[in-house]
Amino acid sequence: MSHGAKVWVALATVYVIWGSTYLGIELAGETIPPLFAVAVRFIAAALLLGALTFWRRGPSAFAMTLPEIGTAVLAGALLPGANAILFVAEQHVATGLSALIIGSVPLWIVLLRTTTGDRPSRDSLAAVLVGFAGLALLVRPSGGTSLAYLLLVVASAVMWALGSFLTTRLPMPRDSFAATAVEMLAGGLILLPVGLLATSPHFSQFSARSIGGWIYLVTFGSVVGYTAYVWLLDNAPLGTVATYAYVNPVVAIALGVAVLHESLSWTVGAGALLVLACVAVVVRGDRVPAAVVTDQAAAAPPR
Repeated sequence: MSHGAKVWVALATVYVIWGSTYLGIELAGETIPPLFAVAVRFIAAALLLGALTFWRRGPSAFAMTLPEIGTAVLAGALLPGANAILFVAEQHVATGLSALIIGSVPLWIVLLRTTTGDRPSRDSLAAVLVGFAGLALLVRPSGGTSLAYLLLVVASAVMWALGSFLTTRLPMPRDSFAATAVEMLAGGLILLPVGLLATSPHFSQFSARSIGGWIYLVTFGSVVGYTAYVWLLDNAPLGTVATYAYVNPVVAIALGVAVLHESLSWTVGAGALLVLACVAVVVRGDRVPAAVVTDQAAAAPPR
């Protein structure tokens, strides 16, 4: 297979897998308590990714200083934490709408950059203003969706942006796979006691559909998708890789309509066009997603 073909296969993998994690979250959350599900998801994914990294790169990949470990743990609290909030909110918010709101993460990162004296281009700043107008349309309650849960998804996007932003300003482990394994393990261990206190999981009540969604999130969403993403960063132009930021929500919407029979109102459609167009301007102009360490998930990354 030629190098160009490998790039497109990896890009399609990121598009489809990360775009489909919103559906996986919805399915897993149907019968598995959300905080418990996301906690064990990240612990399991961390162990898998850590074992794979150790096997392929050796123990030296996990050589980290205390400041680097501290940053990874902080990112683990914010990024998987953002995914946990999304997990809760998606029980009440359509997957496509959730994906569109999370798609605003690059806009929030531009806003955070301005607080540190960084000066993004005028086009990017204008795109942020217009994009937030689109975001306001998206969080307008409709179809029985509560404003509180819509704002939870916005909070998840802000947490995701903050975690991604801080990892570019603080010392991080040199190996991105090892760093992500530590982040996910830290986030999972922080969330696990919260999830157990919030509700007692009854394993006999977990449906096959929810278990399948959870397994998909662990293996494909967290390990396969992230591996393809990191390979792309080393082998493809950044502008090409960054297109995931506005393709993933489109995939999520399509799957929500096809599998969950979700529908979109005209206000959501208008908001979607504004947000995705503005994200495209930011991505192409300032190339923000180079700094966005997503979950896998979103994911993530979020998810």
